[in-house]
Amino acid sequence: MALKVAQRGKVPAFIAMEVLRHANERAAEGHDVLHLEVGQPGTGAPQAVIEAAHRALDREALGYTEALGLPALRQRIARHYAETYKADLDWRRVVITTGSSGGILLAFLAAFDAGDRIALASPGYPAYRNILTALGIEPVELEVGSEHRFQPTPDLLSRLERQPDGLIIASPSNPCGTMLDRNHFEALLSYCRERGIRVVSDEIYHGITYGMAATSATELDSEAIVINSFSKYYAMTGWRLGWMVVPESLLRSVESLAQNLFVSPQALPQHAARVAFDAKAELDGKVAHYAENRALLLRELPKAGFDRLAPADGAFYMFADVGALTNDSAAFCQQMLEETGVAATPGVDFDPARGHRFLRFSFAGSTTDIAEAARRLVAWRR
Repeated sequence: MALKVAQRGKVPAFIAMEVLRHANERAAEGHDVLHLEVGQPGTGAPQAVIEAAHRALDREALGYTEALGLPALRQRIARHYAETYKADLDWRRVVITTGSSGGILLAFLAAFDAGDRIALASPGYPAYRNILTALGIEPVELEVGSEHRFQPTPDLLSRLERQPDGLIIASPSNPCGTMLDRNHFEALLSYCRERGIRVVSDEIYHGITYGMAATSATELDSEAIVINSFSKYYAMTGWRLGWMVVPESLLRSVESLAQNLFVSPQALPQHAARVAFDAKAELDGKVAHYAENRALLLRELPKAGFDRLAPADGAFYMFADVGALTNDSAAFCQQMLEETGVAATPGVDFDPARGHRFLRFSFAGSTTDIAEAARRLVAWRR
């Protein structure tokens, strides 16, 4: 007799990681591959973080920490909010997590019950949708486009037949890189507050912006749950360390869930991460590098026929409408990889309904690789 397999595990794969695996297989076979499919910095952690990690290995026992994380790191994060956003944040509301993914899971579990309905922009980060589905929470996808700058709006929420229990905001967003300015962010939070809609604000790409400062929900609404991470701006992707800012009303629930699910976040990254906030000059240099790559793709992609691009206000992605070239983004990306060696992610990862006509390029890698990828794509499309 076959044993049961739980339905909650039958969620779609994270296609960007599937593309990465296939690209790596091609590279292992001796093919030349340029990785524009995954959203991770092409460089490692700041030097000060690496040195702090070595010191911690020499001096610290590296046992369990508190489930909410090391107080010293939580206090430094609260200071970061005061310095960056002028937000008066009690450090006790800061929770250290296993990457932003751990924070997203804790937020969904603490704030919502099975059967609740959570609105989110589509296209959007696929793990939101898949984690919600695995937890028995219904994702309510708001179809956003260029007319909405690929962000949710009060008007789109008002059109829903029934108001949701929650809303996920990502500014800058993945895959589009678009941002909400302060006025639009405030209007969206106000709409939700008046209707009892819990907001989860994913701010993982804060720090990586181009000419526009990011607004944090911590500035505007103490009941919003904020998710952030050391993976993107701080270039510590593989260290798997993130944080949450949690409303007082949810703090005990988050703590209990964290104790049972994770025991505690990883000790070594916590000891090292505190100095990341003092490496601003080095980190801003990485952002300048992304800006150079962004300018390169904005100039070169239209020459390859990728001329309908979402505004890349932040993060390190170009989201291209390729509907004039294909109606099957997955097959198009596969062909592009095989014929040019350029790996990109098909839009169906981010938008199951309309993603067949979109694809995403990540420009977080080296400028040499980005320039070579652009050269190959232009030659391929001629």
